[in-house]
Amino acid sequence: MGNGNRPTPEFRREAVRLALTSGRTRREIAEDLGVGLSTLTRWLSRERDVCEPSEATLDLHAELKRLRRENAVLKQERDILKKAAAFFAREGNR
Repeated sequence: MGNGNRPTPEFRREAVRLALTSGRTRREIAEDLGVGLSTLTRWLSRERDVCEPSEATLDLHAELKRLRRENAVLKQERDILKKAAAFFAREGNR
């Protein structure tokens, strides 16, 4: 890779995938691919920056779904308590 050409996006993605999944050190991977360690580290950092918002979006979606379910349960409980209060209020007047 050290021939002065700019690496393609595919090359960068593959380098990042290797760094994340191979179990080898970043230094070893960078040397094997012919890129600098700082370059590989920068690519990994950019990949994390790109991936984090989507993970956060998934977390927010799951949280919203959970809160909507919880809200529905709370509304049902409230309605049951309202009916029970009305029932006991009528019974108390007898």
